[in-house]
Amino acid sequence: MKQVNWGIIGLGNIAIHIAKALKFTTNSRLTGVASKNQTKIEKFKTEFNLDNNYCFNNYKDLINCKEIDAIYIALPNSLHSELIKSCVNRKKKILVEKPVTVNLLELENIKKEYNTKDIFFAEGFMYRHHPQILKVIELLNENIIGNLISMKSNFGENILYKKNFFGFETIKKIKKENRLFNKSLGGGAILDLGCYPVSLSLLIASLKTNVDLKNIELSNIKRNFGNTEVDIDSYLEINFNNKFRSYVAASFIKNLGKETEITGDSGKLIIKDSWHGEPSIIKITNKDKKELEIKSEHSVYYYQMENISKNILENKKKPDYPAMNFEDSLQNMNIIDKWLNNEK
Repeated sequence: MKQVNWGIIGLGNIAIHIAKALKFTTNSRLTGVASKNQTKIEKFKTEFNLDNNYCFNNYKDLINCKEIDAIYIALPNSLHSELIKSCVNRKKKILVEKPVTVNLLELENIKKEYNTKDIFFAEGFMYRHHPQILKVIELLNENIIGNLISMKSNFGENILYKKNFFGFETIKKIKKENRLFNKSLGGGAILDLGCYPVSLSLLIASLKTNVDLKNIELSNIKRNFGNTEVDIDSYLEINFNNKFRSYVAASFIKNLGKETEITGDSGKLIIKDSWHGEPSIIKITNKDKKELEIKSEHSVYYYQMENISKNILENKKKPDYPAMNFEDSLQNMNIIDKWLNNEK
């Protein structure tokens, strides 16, 4: 069976998840990696049994490697733009870690070059490949909670404050090199976490009849900033042409969890863990009450890599629904950009 030969650029935590997932896929394999950290290269080479000829300390060497079919860009989002352009110019298939860029302008500039090339592109919102989200779409299309009215979606965890010996909260010491709190690396809760509930808002709103995803209004924008000038606790209301509303939240200081609550005129649907499916539980409250557990044998990253590789082998230029294609990424980044800049 033909397989997709993947290369990964950037060998941080997400790269480890992707590499482990590729070990279980039926249609792809990890062939090469690129990093400026030789220690990480050696670790990947050993753990994933990689040929030294496909382990590079220069990103473009991996992109130029003829044996590599597709590139997963796993570096901080501030570095995505130039690498995407390099992959486009070499006609490499692209899967880029979310968020695709740090702002809308970068993505619009990429679009100019991308539209002239006939290549595959997808943004790595892994939750859109999990069996859980497919079941949610199925249930909502069956009108299990009636006409869709609104939703609330959170992604937040307290990673900034800790309690001292006396029980008082103190702020943890932030390392300047930590990308989450580094403005120049595209840090902040909105870019790192907020992109998830925004993308899910677009997906759920699209299930409602006559909703214009481009006719939106943002309100109740709240952004609290830390001492490194990135947002650490942010909130947003998205109004889809007065037909559907979504309330989203992203935080580094509050344990908001990963729950999504979708409201219809005859009930509610709650996704316990919207992003990783751990646990994969869907609660429905309408005239009846029931709880569904979605069985899955693999991690959410496995489903992403299996599905994306399948699309590539089928010579498709965009991933199958409900994955994020280029136009979806543009719309998602448009909202994120306005949230970041307090634009309505």
